[in-house]
Amino acid sequence: MLLARYQQKYIEAGCDEAGRGCLAGPVFAAAVILPANFEHPLLNDSKQLPEEVRYRLRDEIQQTALAWAVASCCNKEIDTINILNASFLAMHRAIDQLTIQPEYLIIDGNRFNKYGTTPHFCIVEGDAKYYSIAAASILAKTYRDDYMKLIAAEHPEYDWHSNKGYPTIKHRNMVLQKGHTPYHRLSFKVTEPQLKLKFEAIL
Repeated sequence: MLLARYQQKYIEAGCDEAGRGCLAGPVFAAAVILPANFEHPLLNDSKQLPEEVRYRLRDEIQQTALAWAVASCCNKEIDTINILNASFLAMHRAIDQLTIQPEYLIIDGNRFNKYGTTPHFCIVEGDAKYYSIAAASILAKTYRDDYMKLIAAEHPEYDWHSNKGYPTIKHRNMVLQKGHTPYHRLSFKVTEPQLKLKFEAIL
């Protein structure tokens, strides 16, 4: 069972991103403020859930959350400021859009660029520990998947409707054969060791 809150004193938003390890497309991030007593039997890290469950949960999150927002950084921004800073910037943009100003942020991972004067706490695997971070992971993942399916029609040979921009063997081979599209991250090399991720579970 995940936890509803990290602390009880302040209005708390959970933040997470999706698409950090991709060869193409933006990185998406979401920020979610849930009711203090929120519980859900299925809500968990988006990587642990089938696609149809993610989309069902997205509807429930959007109906139940006190506030939620999704934002992104495009591939050109990623190439300019690097993927880590782009992930943080996308989170900042999502927080900017919240209709309720959070007083405390909990962030999935172990690093974050401070958002103004708002205190935050980084939680490794936080999307499997706190409902608000899990909810943010669901929103970021599903909205990014929607975007990748949309642009897949422009470049069907890269199989984005299936791999969502992640470095599958087919995607890597198509980049090597045909080169980059305007959506590819030029700072990401298809042969770099750090791209050898266990990404299949999150497609």
